[in-house]
Amino acid sequence: MHLSPTAPPPRVLHVTQPVDGGVARVVTDLAGAQLAAGLHVTVACPDSLLAARLADLGADVRHWAATRAPGPSLADEARRLARIVEDVRPCLLHAHSAKAGLAGRLAVRGRIPTVFQPHAWSFEAVDGVTAALARGWERWGARWAARVVCVSEAERRRGVEAGVRGRWSVVPNGIDVERFRPADADAVRARMLPDGDPRGPLVVCVGRLCRQKGQDVLLAAWESVLRRVPGARLVLVGDGPDQGRLRAVAPGSVLFAGDVADVVPWYQAADLVVLPSRWEGMALAPLEAMACGRPVVVTDVGGARESLPPDLLPHCLVPALAPAALAAAVAGLLPDPPLRTALGDQGRRHVLSTYDVRRTAQAVADVYRELLDAHAVSTERRESVAS
Repeated sequence: MHLSPTAPPPRVLHVTQPVDGGVARVVTDLAGAQLAAGLHVTVACPDSLLAARLADLGADVRHWAATRAPGPSLADEARRLARIVEDVRPCLLHAHSAKAGLAGRLAVRGRIPTVFQPHAWSFEAVDGVTAALARGWERWGARWAARVVCVSEAERRRGVEAGVRGRWSVVPNGIDVERFRPADADAVRARMLPDGDPRGPLVVCVGRLCRQKGQDVLLAAWESVLRRVPGARLVLVGDGPDQGRLRAVAPGSVLFAGDVADVVPWYQAADLVVLPSRWEGMALAPLEAMACGRPVVVTDVGGARESLPPDLLPHCLVPALAPAALAAAVAGLLPDPPLRTALGDQGRRHVLSTYDVRRTAQAVADVYRELLDAHAVSTERRESVAS
């Protein structure tokens, strides 16, 4: 964002809950880019590792006590957020994901330019009456968003189909291509798995252990993979509410790495990275894996198809909730190192040209500039009429 040398830097307030996973990485990357551009950046979020990382970057972090899911506490959470807004006096509010989007729009109600970024729609996570209520809220709450920023055209289209009448911008996710880069897989694997055979086929799945990410589908497919590729191993990187249930059904060839401070070595160690999600906006894990030169297998949900180069689609995209198709794709790629290398090289070139986080940060800055300029014009007109 280009700033006037005489105007004070815009004050941006990010509001986020959740504080982990892909949403946390997006908020961290945006905050870092905006601080570097000279903006005054405040982030309201629960106490967490994310809060500590943002403070280290130089952001003004405000404690906002909020649970992850909507519930009876929402009214108090919105009031607490309104007090933060009153104290910070931001020029623009950027609310991330369903819970912060709900509380943020209730707290501000359109008084300042408000950006809502769903990071996958709330109504995709639930069924029945709850899904209908979530769709109803998103339709109603859209009036208080000056812009709805979707990470893929598929996510925007899903909102339109659900009846959300938003003012849309599509800004694909981006990743730090300097951090996520190739390395020698055998050397990294020997470090990450000192007790295992560094030459054995290794599949890695990075994501919160929850229904959305579909690790249960991958475990359902894994027995078939092992029959076709004996000696294959699977590492699940992440933590979450489904950990106990997944551990109970996982065979000995599956390692639970837990929540790790740095996921990069796990991508670099992998022969293949798999993300069997039930729904997404545009997942970061496949982009990060491709940036590390690793081939991916992902389910055809959200922006997955958009995130892959066309030549990878026949090998790397499978239907959601289809263990047999997932097993066939994984078992087909593991014994074929030349194909995996070619797919990994294509994927990295694609990410470098399309999904560099600097492109994402600039696109968000352009949205901010448009909204702030329009708000300034509107304010001038109101003041002129009043005088």
